[in-house]
Amino acid sequence: MVECPCRVDQLSFRWPDGSLGLNHFSLALPGPGLWMLVGDNGSGKSTLLRLIAGVLTPSGGSIHCPAPPALVFQNPDHQLLLPGCGSELLFHRPESADPSAAARRGAVEESLARVGLAGYAGRPIHSLSGGQKQRLAIASALISGARLLLLDEPTALLDPDSQADVLGLIRELCSGEAPLTALWVTHRLEELDRCDGAIVLRGGRADDRWSDGRELRIRLEGLPLGRPDQ
Repeated sequence: MVECPCRVDQLSFRWPDGSLGLNHFSLALPGPGLWMLVGDNGSGKSTLLRLIAGVLTPSGGSIHCPAPPALVFQNPDHQLLLPGCGSELLFHRPESADPSAAARRGAVEESLARVGLAGYAGRPIHSLSGGQKQRLAIASALISGARLLLLDEPTALLDPDSQADVLGLIRELCSGEAPLTALWVTHRLEELDRCDGAIVLRGGRADDRWSDGRELRIRLEGLPLGRPDQ
C-alpha cells in the first residue's frame, strides 16, 4: 500500500484582517505523481501551498506530510538568493550531508543534471533565462532532499517553450523508479492534460474527489479563472 505523501484535515486559516483563507479544508494526495489545483483568485490555492511548506501557520486543523516538502515560487527571482548556480544549490543542501568537497561537488552536479542544467555550476544566475532559473529553483528543492514539490504557477512568467520544458521536467521527476510527488497550482487549463489528477478549489474548500485532468479541462473550458492568489 502506497503511503499518502501529504494529507491535510479540517485545515483553516485566517489572515490578520480576519478574512478566511481556508475553511475546514481537507485534501489527501493519493501517492507519488503530478497533482494539480485550479480555482479562482482567492480560492486558497497559494495559501494551501504555503501552509504545507510551513511558511504560514494554520488557524486550525492538521497537516501530515511524510514526504519532505519544498515550495517553488511563480517567480524564481523571488527565491534565488545567491549569485551563482553552484553556491545557490549548496545553500539548500542539508547541513547533515557529507561536508567533503567531493560530496558537495557531486551533489551539485547531480542536482543540475536532473533538471537539464549539467555543467552550470559556475554560471552566474543573472545570465540564465527565465526557464533556466525555474529549473534551478527546482534543483534547489531536489538538493534539499524534498520529496514533495509545491509549485505555485511555475510556468506563469515563462514563454511557451519554457512552459512546456518545465512541465515536462516535473512530469519526468514524478515518474520512473523513484517518483516524486508534485502539487502544482495552475491557471493554464491545457496543463491539466499532463497531470495524474486535478481538483478545483472554491471559497477555501475543495471538490470531494480528484478528477481526470483532461475531463476537468473540458468541464472548465469557457469558464473564467482569476489570476494567481497572493
